[in-house]
Amino acid sequence: MTLQRRLHVYLVAVHVLLAGLAVLLMRENTVMFLALEVLLLISLMLGMRLVALAMQPLEYTERFRDLIQNEDYSARLTDSKVPELDELVVLFNTMLGTLYRERLALGEQRGFLDSLLEATPAAVIVFDYENKISLMNASAHTLLRLDAPQGKALADCPEGSLAAQLDALPLHHSSLLTDADGRRYRGQRGQFFDRGFARHFLLVDELTVELETSERATYEKLIRVLAHEVNNTVAATGSVLDSLLYYRDQLAERDGDDFSTAIVAVKRRNTSLGEFIERFTRVIKMPEPVLKPNAIDAMMDDILWLNREQCKKSGIEIGWTRRDAVAPQRMDSHLMEQALLNIVKNAVEAVEATGAETGAPGHVRFSLADEGDRIVLSVTDSGNRLGELPARQLFTPFVSTKKGGQGIGLMFVREVLTRHGFPYRLAPTGSGETRFEIEFPVTN
Repeated sequence: MTLQRRLHVYLVAVHVLLAGLAVLLMRENTVMFLALEVLLLISLMLGMRLVALAMQPLEYTERFRDLIQNEDYSARLTDSKVPELDELVVLFNTMLGTLYRERLALGEQRGFLDSLLEATPAAVIVFDYENKISLMNASAHTLLRLDAPQGKALADCPEGSLAAQLDALPLHHSSLLTDADGRRYRGQRGQFFDRGFARHFLLVDELTVELETSERATYEKLIRVLAHEVNNTVAATGSVLDSLLYYRDQLAERDGDDFSTAIVAVKRRNTSLGEFIERFTRVIKMPEPVLKPNAIDAMMDDILWLNREQCKKSGIEIGWTRRDAVAPQRMDSHLMEQALLNIVKNAVEAVEATGAETGAPGHVRFSLADEGDRIVLSVTDSGNRLGELPARQLFTPFVSTKKGGQGIGLMFVREVLTRHGFPYRLAPTGSGETRFEIEFPVTN
C-alpha cells in the first residue's frame, strides 16, 4: 500500500470515529449534530486535499526518475502553480538541461573520436573485460583480415600469425613484428580504465616503407664507400700487375710461364671485383623514371618470347593463365622492362633448379587481372625456392636464394617498383609455388 493511500485510510478512519462519537453524544440535538457532521465532512475533504498537495513532490520525483531511466533528457517537467513545488520543478528541469548538454557534448566528442579513429593510419584494436575484441578501426580490419572480429580473441588465431604475435605482447611494451609477407610493424599494448576496470588496447603501425627507406639509404652509402675504395684499389693493383708483367722476360722460361699465368689470373679476379661493385653502383645511380603510357601485356609478351626457347629446352611450361584488357600504365618502359625481365628470369632459374633436384617438369605462369579497384600482374612459378627466408630480405644487397647469387636482380626490381610507386609482394602461395605480384592503379 502506498503512503498516499495509507494517509487516506487514516483520515477516513479518524473522521468515521469522530462521526460515531457525534452520533452518540449529540443524538438529541439535531442542529448541532448536523453542523458537526458538515464540519467533519469539510475536514475530511480538506485533509484529502492537503495529502494530495503533500504527495505532489513525490509524484514529480517519480516522473523525474522515469525521465532519467529512459534517458529522455530533452523533456521538461511542467509548473505546478505551487511556489514551493515550482522551486523543485526548476531544480529538476535544470538538472535535465545539464544532462542534455553533457550528453550532446559526449556525443560530439565520441563522434570526433570515432572519426579520428577511422582516419588514423595506425591500426587500433580495443578489447573488452574478457580480452576479446570489442572495437577495431578500418586500418585494423585491413591489417588482420578477420571475419566478424567482435567477440573473438586474438589467442584463437593461428600460431605464428601477426594476430598471435600481437596477442603475446606484454602490457606497456612495444615490439617490432613481422607478418608472413615480410612486412614489419611496431606493436604496442596499453590499457585504460572503464567503470573502474582495466581494458587493454593495441596500437599497430606499419614501418615497412620507413625501414626500407632507411635501409636503402644505408646500403647506398655503404655501396658508395665500397665502390670508392674498391675502384681505387682495383685501378692501383691493375697498374702494378701490368708493370709486373714486364719482368716475365727476366725469368727462366718455365718460371716465366708460371709467373705470367699467376699475374693474369690475379688481373682477371681484379677485373671481376671491379665489375661486381659496378653492378651495385648502377642500381643506386638509377635515373628517375620517365613516365609514359605503356601496355603491360605487350611488355610481358616480349619477355615471354625472350624466354620461350630456354623454357622449351628445359621442359618448362611458360604462358598466360589470365589476361584481362587493361588500360596502359604510366611507367618508364626501359626500367620496367628490365625489372620484369629480372622477375621472370628468377622464376625460370628457380624452376630449373627445382627440376634438377626432383626431375619433375615445372611452370612459369603470367596473370594480368583487373580487380576493379586495382590491376594485379603476377608471375607464378613452381620453383618454391624461398624456403624459410623472409621474402622482403631478398630485396636487400648480398641476400639471395641462388648459390653464388649477390641479390642484385631483386634489389634492382625493388628500386624500380619503389620509384614508380607500385606496391609489390613476393611470397609462397602455400601450394608449392612462389608468386610475385605487382599492383597498378586503375586509370580512367
